[in-house]
Amino acid sequence: MAPSTEKNLHEVESASDSVDNGTAEVVMPVGRKYRSVKIGPVTLPHYASPATQLVIVAFVCFLCPGMFNALSGMGGGGQVSAEAADEANIALYACFSVVGFFAGSIVNYIGIRWSLSFGGLGYCIYVASFLCYTHTQNTGFNIFAGALLGCCAGMLWSAQGAIMMSYPPENSKGRYISWFWMIFNLGAVIGSLIPLGENINATSSGTVSDGTYIGFIVLTACGAGLAWFLVDAKSVVRNDGSRIILMKNPTWKSELLGLWETIRSDPYIICLFPMFFASNWFYTYQFNGVNLAYFNTRTRALNNTLYWTAQIVGAFVFGYCLDYSKIRRTVRAKVAWVAILVLTLAIFGGGYAFQTGYTRESVSKEAGYVSKDWSDPGYVGPMFLYIFYGFYDAAWQTCVYWFMGSLTNNGRKLTNFAGFYKGIQSAGAAVIWRLDSKNLAYMSEFASSWALLLGALVCALPVLLIRVKDHVSVEEDVKFSDETVAEIIGTADGKPMAHDSEKV
Repeated sequence: MAPSTEKNLHEVESASDSVDNGTAEVVMPVGRKYRSVKIGPVTLPHYASPATQLVIVAFVCFLCPGMFNALSGMGGGGQVSAEAADEANIALYACFSVVGFFAGSIVNYIGIRWSLSFGGLGYCIYVASFLCYTHTQNTGFNIFAGALLGCCAGMLWSAQGAIMMSYPPENSKGRYISWFWMIFNLGAVIGSLIPLGENINATSSGTVSDGTYIGFIVLTACGAGLAWFLVDAKSVVRNDGSRIILMKNPTWKSELLGLWETIRSDPYIICLFPMFFASNWFYTYQFNGVNLAYFNTRTRALNNTLYWTAQIVGAFVFGYCLDYSKIRRTVRAKVAWVAILVLTLAIFGGGYAFQTGYTRESVSKEAGYVSKDWSDPGYVGPMFLYIFYGFYDAAWQTCVYWFMGSLTNNGRKLTNFAGFYKGIQSAGAAVIWRLDSKNLAYMSEFASSWALLLGALVCALPVLLIRVKDHVSVEEDVKFSDETVAEIIGTADGKPMAHDSEKV
């Protein structure tokens, strides 16, 4: 290649990323205009495929939120008392609810990699605050770390939701959601095995070891770094040659206005808000009101491992069933709703029978309560209940993501949907963690969880009956973007269509 040509290649200001007969087409400066130039044979890397990108983001969440879930599932952040964890989680979810609601706009502007990496750092600092608390009893650091994580997690989960819902083809969204949820929760399973192994012989209640916290700190830091192995969303191409629908030239103004435009163009999403609000409410009761209150340290670790393992099973079952191609998508949505309703009645019905056996006061230290161990008679029943709680959580979350993904394929809109989801979800979590810190009765925590889930299902039903369609056209989706149909769809031979590459 001539030196002058090499120089021009370094001055390329934009690329169409399109492929035509094995050659890349880039936009090069020619005088005062830009024209497309062929620069040689290339092939689309598998690395930039939706599946590969989903696996990478799943491992980011495996290492960051996965370790957070493993720690939270121990009850009290691994401490003897839930006081520090309650204060940290109130700050976390209060900030998360605000930042999360607007996170879609931030992610659309700064991009996937920055959002995920920044989000991962928040998890690292959060875990470090509990290691500090073990030695200093400094609740202030826990509260600060929780507030910071709320800001970081809002961006991480909005970016994750956009990838999981907008990257896959329509007929694979359930499977992509299940792959993500299985890998993500495998992180919580492995994270739970750490305290289980370290406390296997500890039959009394206590704080998890420093080694557990240090292990979690290292893993969450690795997750923040892994985010940089992702590619930009504009570089992702599906097998059929189609691209992710985005804004080519996002600005802060366009993306903040996009929040209002999302609700104005899709007002029915408001009917899903109760499902969002209820989706993390029950965690507080399950982690603190059951696992922390009723069991000793090693049994809490075992329950935690079983809980997140059941999540993997639940995600697999529901994810693949939601993509069952022999049944129309509109029918699958209704069947999923009925399945969740039956599970809500059955599993929480068993939970009610269990909760009638104790109160917050009866399992307190003041009452002389001795925490239950897995070797005690009668452990099997509560163990299976806790397993079903984990299965149910995965089923609920998988269905909520699938419902949102069935409404549109527009990446920009789905990023906002994910932000709404995590923001409203966190608002609910902030409320219930605050109530738990005020020693709300365990039966009240349980009853509120059950009632919210049933009410949310009723509110969501009109969306599933009216708005879910068997297919959403590209023409419909690009209305919420500055891209054109020609820039999104693929040609008959599976290669992307070329962009109009000449511009002044």
